[in-house]
Amino acid sequence: MSGALAGRRILIAGAAKGIGRATAERFVGEGARIAAFDRDEQALSALAAALPGNVTLPGDVADPAAVATAVQAAVSALGGLDGVVNAAGIDLLADIEAMTLADWQHVIAVNLTGPVLVMQAAYPYLKAAGGGTIVNVSSAAGLSPLARRTAYCASKAGLQMASKALAIEAAAFGIRVNAVCPGAVETDLFRSSIDAAADPQAAYEAVRARYALQRVAEPAEIAAAILWLTGDDSSYVTGTSIAVDGGRTFH
Repeated sequence: MSGALAGRRILIAGAAKGIGRATAERFVGEGARIAAFDRDEQALSALAAALPGNVTLPGDVADPAAVATAVQAAVSALGGLDGVVNAAGIDLLADIEAMTLADWQHVIAVNLTGPVLVMQAAYPYLKAAGGGTIVNVSSAAGLSPLARRTAYCASKAGLQMASKALAIEAAAFGIRVNAVCPGAVETDLFRSSIDAAADPQAAYEAVRARYALQRVAEPAEIAAAILWLTGDDSSYVTGTSIAVDGGRTFH
């Protein structure tokens, strides 16, 4: 098997759709074997059909028991772990007065606690492999905030700082930890937000106008950045947050 990730064994959380699905497809194309962890069992089945010979693991990243089970199953099926990608995430658009405690807790559980649980469970196996990579999918909203997304912005900024802190700890074991920060990406999550607007076309144009490149990204463009941070070409990169956002954070 050839490719930038030939022989690598990688767990992808949130792999069934969107950025996670594009990353799974790209990684397999580059020679990796993957374990795809996601709560959407229907989408996970579709992924399994598209990428035969890999491992699919149903479960919720916000459930500690499910995470522990998935990581152990991934290790057993793949014979170890060389990398992790945390791509699971949810959004919340709500005024601060309308946001409930349950809303806040759910966003933090999926977007911040979940990835930390995955990293914690996978960490001993990355150490045992003699090193590896962790790439966390944060958001440009964790770099430059958006109105009415207090929980979302906080969760994504927190994930970046968790990545940086772990990068310091993990360096002694040859493990690199980085984050990518996408802007708007053509995913089901993005479309659900646009379609919920009173005027979806106007909402889309308002989003597009925030970007220097004046367009919304495709999932494969984010997957390319995740690939670079996972492969050997980024061997001297750790503890960084890379904006893959079409210029929104400076535009």
